Amino acid sequence: MKSTKPSLEKIIPEFGSSMNYQTFSKENRNKAPVWHYHPELEIVYVNGGTGKIQIGSHMSYYRKGALMLIGSNLPHCGFTDGMTGNSRETVIQMMPDFLGPDFFDIPEMNTIGTLINRAKKGITFHRDTKRRIGAQIESLENKDPFEKLIGILEVLKEMEKTKDYTILNAEGFVMETELQDNNRINLIFNFVQQEFTRPIPLQEIADRVSMTVPGFCRYFKKITGKTFTQFVNEYRLVHAAKLLHEKQTSITDICYESGFSNFSHFNKLFKQFAGRTPSKYRNELNYIVS
Repeated sequence: MKSTKPSLEKIIPEFGSSMNYQTFSKENRNKAPVWHYHPELEIVYVNGGTGKIQIGSHMSYYRKGALMLIGSNLPHCGFTDGMTGNSRETVIQMMPDFLGPDFFDIPEMNTIGTLINRAKKGITFHRDTKRRIGAQIESLENKDPFEKLIGILEVLKEMEKTKDYTILNAEGFVMETELQDNNRINLIFNFVQQEFTRPIPLQEIADRVSMTVPGFCRYFKKITGKTFTQFVNEYRLVHAAKLLHEKQTSITDICYESGFSNFSHFNKLFKQFAGRTPSKYRNELNYIVS
């Protein structure tokens, strides 16, 4: 079994810069998609392709690329998972106060400060907005540090101005930035990621984090706004959506490959989750996040 140790990612800014700007491709892939967290604010742009969005307790499936803004210490998972149809992925990371503790409180910047505060729950941008801002992000790759800094402020301003976005954890995930909570929730999330194709008894996961079953259930619901069973089933459903797009195997096989043991139950849950049956979902190629 792979390690489920929580991952605190250590980010080292580029030489001569207060931020980290990285580009990944099929030849230079991002690291393995495990849940992790870090104090830095993160902008992620995936140019084209499909994949999973897993930020906090939110899970969905994207098509035609993705643009996300992830707040400080908000657990999230890798987004490209083998670069399925993606031409490149760009990641920008910087401390929320990288320009000073009060910079985003000044009148000219306080709307961006509001955006950064909103990002604590995770934000994803849609349609033409993600492609337009994504092109801005990619154009910064070969700029010098000063031009890159100005460009990132312009990117944040464009994100703040648009209405074409979704808050990902609006009704849940009240994570406090306590190290113990971050470690515990990342251990749980990574365990689900590795073991979701089989039944996960509550006693087993509670033992993993040294809690009683009732204590674990209260804790998980408080942190994520969901029961553990809901969370695991949503993970399985997003995985099923991915397989429906990427594989031509039967829907029955996808049901079992995604960790469900009852086909009619899978159909019912999938329709509740995606608004359509798995067969209609596959036929329409109409995904949860456009």
